[in-house]
Amino acid sequence: MTAEAILAARGISRQYPGTLALDRVNFQVHGGRVHALMGQNGAGKTTLMRILAGEEQPTSGALEMAGQTVRLTSARDAAAHGIAMIHQELSLLPNLSVADNIFLGREQTRFGVIRGRAQERHCREVMSRLALDVDPRTPVGDLPLGARQTVEIAKAVSGDIGVLIMDEPTSALSCAEAEALFRLIAELKARGVAIVYISHRLEELLRIGDSITVLRDGRVVAEAPAESASVAWMVENMTGGAQTAARSEQPQSPPPGSRPVLEVAHLRLNGANGNPILRDLCFTARAGEIVGFYGLLGAGRTELFECLMGLRRAPRGSILLDGRAVERLGIPERIAGGMALMPEDRQAAGIVPTLSVRQNMTLASLRRWCQGIYLSPRQETRATVERMVEFHIRAAGPDAPIVSLSGGNQQKVVLSRSLLTSPKVLLMDEPTRGVDVGARAEIYAAMRRLAAQGMAILFTSSELKEILTASTRVVVMAAGRIRAEFPVADAIEERLVNASSPGTPHPDGGDYACA
Repeated sequence: MTAEAILAARGISRQYPGTLALDRVNFQVHGGRVHALMGQNGAGKTTLMRILAGEEQPTSGALEMAGQTVRLTSARDAAAHGIAMIHQELSLLPNLSVADNIFLGREQTRFGVIRGRAQERHCREVMSRLALDVDPRTPVGDLPLGARQTVEIAKAVSGDIGVLIMDEPTSALSCAEAEALFRLIAELKARGVAIVYISHRLEELLRIGDSITVLRDGRVVAEAPAESASVAWMVENMTGGAQTAARSEQPQSPPPGSRPVLEVAHLRLNGANGNPILRDLCFTARAGEIVGFYGLLGAGRTELFECLMGLRRAPRGSILLDGRAVERLGIPERIAGGMALMPEDRQAAGIVPTLSVRQNMTLASLRRWCQGIYLSPRQETRATVERMVEFHIRAAGPDAPIVSLSGGNQQKVVLSRSLLTSPKVLLMDEPTRGVDVGARAEIYAAMRRLAAQGMAILFTSSELKEILTASTRVVVMAAGRIRAEFPVADAIEERLVNASSPGTPHPDGGDYACA
């Protein structure tokens, strides 16, 4: 690349207590190009991006813009230089409206008065480019995760930007929303915007990237034009040649006589406005089974799992957990009965950011390490270390702050917390969202291992390949209904896509209904 870089990192290092997150990294971006940045969780990608966005300061090294050294002291400072960042973990204020979030800190005013209608009109224009049809006055907290992710993107692209940093922007988006984002990226490239794009979806990087940079252990280990790269090249450089164990193994279906551990009948749920969210759902999960729930945004998968866990109360329907009715029980009783949930939104509902790795991991099972009225820190720490070793959780130690871990390692802490409650039924809502290929393989392997031990696992995913890789049986939802069920051997992509579209006929010629 001969043209001068819009933004460049020169010899950037970032040292944390006990961890060297970045080690003399050189990285530069050019206008009108997509620079794909990849690496395993903990490789240093997000740390580098936060430095480029002014949210963190390097221990050593310098940043340059148009050949001049600059010091970005805050996100506001970076924004003044035309740099915007879309975070993997959302930075929206849930009590404010969509329009207020998009224009927060740069409100459109006239004579000191905010021009609300002008902001809403501009908001609708931006959201239409991203294929999201929501009222700009809607509180962000009322939106599903995928819609909130789209609002985060709209917030970044609505300003005057020269460099746009995107950290896992499609991790919570449906296929249609992702396609709208790719069209927007093409528009931004045509306007000369430099884009840094982080994703663990390797095919996505090859599709939209112009160049690819691989980070491993805080260092740049490989760079190449996208047209000369391949998935195999990326995986080899990302892992250092290490194999991601058993990433293509198919889980074994349980024997026909396996007992049902979860039985759901005629489950219904209405929203705050009275409109139905779940419509007469019936299904069964057996011991040793991995049931994948597939559907588009708004299908009701997350709401179903929240109902099963007791986070939402269904007005009608029955839920039998190992033969015991739990639909009227609270969350602690359901946990004690053998139900556990890994939530979709890791940052908001999965971790407590002010606590350590150990405290987050043991939060739901503290009674196991109590001696009388006293907690045994030694036993609690021993259990934490065992899980850290089992799931290869990279952290300075069990008492490291949970926020010092990468997203994938945080996800493995959340999984460990669920398993420490000894569940019979494990609900996993988008368990691999935002994690790298290695961590994804470890989570798949854990699912197979737990199912082989007799646990029933239910998980959601908006990725067809994941559903087909990790499931023994697939349930397809659309508009709050179960549209179809397939043994994984019969679950070809075309059938799943057709069944997941609310406007298409049922693949077997009718509506799926309770027996």
